[in-house]
Amino acid sequence: MTSDVTGIGGLFFRSRDPEARAAWYQEHLGISAGHAGIWQQEAGMTVFAPFPADSDYFAADQQFMLNLRVSDIEQLAARLESEGITVERRDEWNTDEYGTFARIHDPEGLAIELWQPPAGSA
Repeated sequence: MTSDVTGIGGLFFRSRDPEARAAWYQEHLGISAGHAGIWQQEAGMTVFAPFPADSDYFAADQQFMLNLRVSDIEQLAARLESEGITVERRDEWNTDEYGTFARIHDPEGLAIELWQPPAGSA
């Protein structure tokens, strides 16, 4: 089956302070966010996967978790930690098949999964 859909065109979510949250994404992750922001991404795979309602992979009070593909998770994690952002890592998240993972949270508590795919798979 072919698809007329070519990618994700936007991610829109509610915020108590949209300007401050957009500035956080720009400052810490380099993502041009906000109504005037256009984020040009590198081509690569995107996982689009509904999870069971009772999944414990991310917080039950969150309807979704943002997963960002990264090129050097260790470098990014070290920089984020130096900026005062807690980076969570668990050995059980990492596999040769799927890659390396870490988690951070944005200023309003949204879980952000950082994902470095295995070499040669992006």
